[in-house]
Amino acid sequence: MSIDKIRNVLNILFMALAVVAVILYFIFDEDKKPFMYMCGAAIFFKLAEFYIRFTNR
Repeated sequence: MSIDKIRNVLNILFMALAVVAVILYFIFDEDKKPFMYMCGAAIFFKLAEFYIRFTNR
């Protein structure tokens, strides 16, 4: 699998998790832990893509 395909998959995962995080923010009024966990997962995938982008030049 090429680096560009891996980056695309990581970006798609980030966008999907970000959308789910926004939905969870509005679903859970009192407990924001599911939102925080989903945001953390989304940020992890974005940081992985960011690292791949800048280390493979």
